[in-house]
Amino acid sequence: MATKKITFDPDADSTPSANFTILGGANFQGDFEVVRTSNSAFNLEGYSGSSQMTKSTSIGSTAFPAATFTVGFTSAADGKVRISLAGTDTKSLTEGRYVYDVLVSSGNTFYTLVNGNILVRPGVSSITSL
Repeated sequence: MATKKITFDPDADSTPSANFTILGGANFQGDFEVVRTSNSAFNLEGYSGSSQMTKSTSIGSTAFPAATFTVGFTSAADGKVRISLAGTDTKSLTEGRYVYDVLVSSGNTFYTLVNGNILVRPGVSSITSL
């Protein structure tokens, strides 16, 4: 899967967006290269991350996370972040459209780094059917 380059401005009132498709039963990873408006890397050393996807974010919704991603920094100093789900996790997802976000924090500083839509498509074949 290609790396999605996002321009992040911590002082802006908007969050960058990136969309993904997940095939049920397959391992998933989404890679981000986070840069500042000057196109230099957004240094994420010392940050931790979290990310979830859910079916709905409507006001009054009692939607629970459909999945919680593993968040890793493949090169924190270079602003490189990866979210991932194992095939056992994607297999249990219901087909449809979801929303997700990636949050990062360091001390009392929190940012929504990116958000977007995820389309989940069902797996058609399995390795055991070969």
